[in-house]
Amino acid sequence: MATIVIRNLDETVKRRLQVRAALNGRSMEAEARATLTLFAEKLPDAAAISPLDRGLGAEIHELFAPLGGVELPLPPRHQSHGKIPKA
Repeated sequence: MATIVIRNLDETVKRRLQVRAALNGRSMEAEARATLTLFAEKLPDAAAISPLDRGLGAEIHELFAPLGGVELPLPPRHQSHGKIPKA
């Protein structure tokens, strides 16, 4: 079993959790555990997420990861002679 600590929980959220726990006849810890379990069971497995849900960056990474990394040369910096406009 894992243990977590939740810091900076909004007082309203804590109070609602206390009320739910009392209504369900559980401790606040048991209510939080039940709520998190219920929420986690509704999440899809990572393998079940469609490519469209993962984002373009993840797709590009997966496509090019087998090729390994690449080091691109950085172009030299040039001194700017223009004035920087004030905001």
